[in-house]
Amino acid sequence: MKTAQPSLISFVFLLTLLNLGCKENKKENPSGMETVKTEQGNDPIQKTIFGEMPDGTKVEKYTLKNTKGMEIDVITYGGIITRWTAPNKEGNYEDIVLGFDDLQQYLDGNPYFGALIGRYGNRIAKGKFTLDGETYTLATNDGENHLHGGEKGFDKVVWQAKAESTADGASLELTYTSADGEEGYPGKLEVKVTYTLTANNELDVYYEATTDKPTILNLTQHSYFNLSGNFTQSILDHELFLDADAYLPVDSGLIPTGELRKVAGTPFDFKQPKLMGKEINAEDEQLKLGKGYDHCWVLNQEAGNYGLAASAYHPKTGRFLEVYTDEPGIQFYSGNFLDGTLPAQKGGTYGQRSGFCLETQHYPDTPNQENFPSVRLNPGETYSSRTLFKLSTK
Repeated sequence: MKTAQPSLISFVFLLTLLNLGCKENKKENPSGMETVKTEQGNDPIQKTIFGEMPDGTKVEKYTLKNTKGMEIDVITYGGIITRWTAPNKEGNYEDIVLGFDDLQQYLDGNPYFGALIGRYGNRIAKGKFTLDGETYTLATNDGENHLHGGEKGFDKVVWQAKAESTADGASLELTYTSADGEEGYPGKLEVKVTYTLTANNELDVYYEATTDKPTILNLTQHSYFNLSGNFTQSILDHELFLDADAYLPVDSGLIPTGELRKVAGTPFDFKQPKLMGKEINAEDEQLKLGKGYDHCWVLNQEAGNYGLAASAYHPKTGRFLEVYTDEPGIQFYSGNFLDGTLPAQKGGTYGQRSGFCLETQHYPDTPNQENFPSVRLNPGETYSSRTLFKLSTK
C-alpha cells in the first residue's frame, strides 16, 4: 500500500490546525457572551452582549479603557455603569461602584445602581406639576411622590449606542427618544448622553436634549461609589467635601420645604472635608427624616458655571474622587436604604451605607417651587449639562 508523500501529510496537518484554530476562535467565552472589537489592535472600547430583555432585545455592554489601566463597563439598559476600576495608592486597580454581574439582577429591581436618571431626577411632590396652565399627573412611585422619572424612567429603557475612539479618549454615545406623554411628561424628547473616559482617569458625562413641546427635564447619573473597593465595608470612613453654604431641608416625604438653609453649625456642613460618618447619627431632625444624608446641597457656583462641586477621599486606599459640574445642586445620598438583601459582585451583600451617591442636578420638586432655578425646556432650545468625575490618589 502506498503512503502519502511528506508534503501531502504536512498540508493535511496544517489544514487540521487551521480548522481547530477557527473553532477555538468561534468558541464563546465562559459567560456566554460574544466578544466584538470595534477596531483592530489595542482598542480602548470593547463590546459584548450583556443579556437579553424579555422581548428579545439584546442589551450590549461596552468596556471603555484608557492607557493607564482604568476600565468602565456601561450597558445599554439604563445607560448603567456596572463596573469602574480605579487604582489605589499602591497602583492596584479595583472596582469602586456598586452593581450586578447579570442583566436579570437589574431587571428584578435595584436602587438605581449606576443608572442614567430621567426625565426628572429626584422627587416631584405628589406626582403633579403645572406647565402653561395645564396640570400633568405622573406616577407616584415613592410613597405619594414621583421619583426618578416614574415606573419606567430612563434607567429602565434600552438606549441606542455608538462607540468611538476620539482625541479625548474612549467615548460612548447613548441616545433615546422619549415619546410625548411617556410616564406622563409632555413633549417628544430626543436625549443624548455621552460618556468619555480620558487618559487622565476622568469620566466626562455630557447630556443633551431637545423637545417638540414645552416640558421639564432634570438628568443625572446615579452611580454608588465605595472607594475602598470592598463593598461589604461602610462608606462612613470616607472624607467628603461639598462646595455649598446651604442645603435644602425636606419634609417627611423628602420633598424640599422651599427653604435654603445655611449649613454652618449643622451636620450638613462639608465646606471643610470631614468623615461622612462623623455626624450622620447626630440628633438632627433632617438626618432622622432621611435616615442619614439624602439631601440636595445648593452649590456656591452660579448655575451654568462649571467648577468643582464635591470630592470624596478614602484615606486607607488613597483614592480621591472629584466631581465637577455646571449644575446648581448636588444630591449627597449615603446609601441609607441599602439593607443587605442585594448580592454584591465580590460576594456578600450590599449593606446599609455600603455606597454613596453624588448626583449633580437641579433641585428636587423644582416644577412646584417658583424660587428654584427653572427646569423648563422649550422647543428650539437645547438642554445641555456636563459633569466630570476625576479619580486620582493622594
